[in-house]
Amino acid sequence: MNALNRLAELFGKLPGIGPRQAKRFVYYLLQSPPAMRKEMAELIEGLSKEVRQCELCYRFYTTESSNSKRCAICANEARETESLMVVEKDVDIDAIERSGSYKGLYFVLGGIIPVLESKKGLARTKELLRAVDARKPKEIILALSLTTDGEHTSDQLRELLHPLAEKQSSKLSVLGRGLSTGSELEYADPETIKSALKGRG
Repeated sequence: MNALNRLAELFGKLPGIGPRQAKRFVYYLLQSPPAMRKEMAELIEGLSKEVRQCELCYRFYTTESSNSKRCAICANEARETESLMVVEKDVDIDAIERSGSYKGLYFVLGGIIPVLESKKGLARTKELLRAVDARKPKEIILALSLTTDGEHTSDQLRELLHPLAEKQSSKLSVLGRGLSTGSELEYADPETIKSALKGRG
């Protein structure tokens, strides 16, 4: 396979990118100045050196401003430790933080528990149980997208977490009204997220 097709294949592995769009990316890069392609290659190469994964919430963060093994949110003593919000991916945290309506801690699941066995489920369920056991939050908020797989994951997590939550007297809740069925959390606007947080139950 030549470099053009191989690069298009790699772009096609990105979320939401189809074969045609992947090819457009490659042709755009071919028409771009060499300096831009060089900078992009260097930045991709540098990701493993400058980005870490938080030991507590599994969120990715840059190491420019800190040598800590924890991200800025987990290391922030002003955050409320009584609540733990479970999200599917890092960008969901960005969306919630923009709303300014949540001051607790997070846990990045890293994937979903798929309805179909043919799909790959990358959810960190064991790590989540360990996090809940260690942090003992008063409330665990399941903030997953209202897609078929997202709702299935919420159902499975409720079942998985119920015994531990009951033992620790932790409340299990999900985001409420505001989010429309089929929507991805990362694309929700701040007001919608505020409404969903207020209506959780």
